Amino acid sequence: MHRPGSRGRRVVAVAIVILLAGIGAARPAAIAAAAGQQPGIRGRDTVVPGITVLLEDSVGLIRGKRVGLLTNQTGVDRAGTSDIALLSHSPLAQRAGVQLAVLFSPEHGIRGQDDREFVPGGTDSASRIPLYSLYGATVLAPPDSILKRIDVLVIDLQDVGTRTWTYVASVVYAMRAAARTRVPVVVLDRPNPITGTRTEGPMLDGGLANPNESVPGHPARPYALAQIPLRHGLTMGELARYYNDDLHAGADLHVIPIRGWSRASWFDETGLPWVKPSPNLPSLASALLYPALVAFEGSNVSVGRGTPEAFQQLGAPWLDAKRVVALLAPRRLGGVRFEASVFTPVAPGDGKFGGRAIPGVRIVITDRSQVETGRLGATLLWAFAAANADSLRLDTLAFDLRFGDPAARSALLHGADPDQTMAAMAPAIAAFRQRVAPYLLYQ
Repeated sequence: MHRPGSRGRRVVAVAIVILLAGIGAARPAAIAAAAGQQPGIRGRDTVVPGITVLLEDSVGLIRGKRVGLLTNQTGVDRAGTSDIALLSHSPLAQRAGVQLAVLFSPEHGIRGQDDREFVPGGTDSASRIPLYSLYGATVLAPPDSILKRIDVLVIDLQDVGTRTWTYVASVVYAMRAAARTRVPVVVLDRPNPITGTRTEGPMLDGGLANPNESVPGHPARPYALAQIPLRHGLTMGELARYYNDDLHAGADLHVIPIRGWSRASWFDETGLPWVKPSPNLPSLASALLYPALVAFEGSNVSVGRGTPEAFQQLGAPWLDAKRVVALLAPRRLGGVRFEASVFTPVAPGDGKFGGRAIPGVRIVITDRSQVETGRLGATLLWAFAAANADSLRLDTLAFDLRFGDPAARSALLHGADPDQTMAAMAPAIAAFRQRVAPYLLYQ
């Protein structure tokens, strides 16, 4: 593994910039952490996203340049103004001679409303700027022919702290394409909404990982890029720095850090507007439980898509919900309790049980700081298998690509203790923490 800035590339965390020179200067994490934060509120009045830091302190990186922007509905400033508007119409961008030339959108589209494959491009209806969708049958890289028309690629996408998030693949593929076409990349950082203090397994098995785009006979795996934990504890900017080296993307990468964010802060403590990062993550509660439930996308169990509590409940017509709750209660999982419920998915994007009232298990968060999502997901699989072994069906590859560990999945299905199964992963998780330490930007 190479250290940040190896192979002669500039990998710069930009927080204070000499505007005339336009050169990013690294800022110590201790300074980047917010000063004067109030106890219990942390950075509510001081957290500033990367887009604002770029325009106020680092505009030299895009001064007088044709800019391509990879973003979606999550790319906004503290007031909720979109990056598209800020880079095309704000006084700071206009004085700097910025030309927003082209837009790129990830899965779910530029507005985050498309829950399907083959999201269309064309022209952005609001800005009238050419728009290229980077989501077909799977995640796509920006075309080289389009990148050659711009001088710099700016990326602003909200990560949710989970390995399976396809927006990260959009960043990796874009960095690789930008390196190929010699276009610098500027990643505008945003907080990890579920904090940057926890790193939890399972790790992704190396035999499942594929960081590459689709080629004939080898489909892409955008939610299974590399051997990292299910809950990784990083921001998008930190992931970009790490993957640029670890996956040999080779981009001329500049990360614009968040000003005033600390790793212990939850998103609702930042004062930034919550914008649904995808159609099925309506709330911070859903984002926190998402890593625990996402593997069940590869099963005949609904994760609550098509309901206001997506990724906060699990259900199926055959489920003995009361039995599952009874099995879960003595496990003493921190920060959550379980309730037997009934829910009805309405036009769910996964097509599971639409319009049917189905028995379910609702997860109620009682202390979010105590929630261990890896252990929670493993225990849910164990309980569902114990209660309804004859009815539970897994698409094992789809499940494993999200859960990450085929051996652990098999053991849990056969009754292995979930706590012992997860405890065995601790050395690999600790090794990952050491591996990514040089890429961290915040305390």
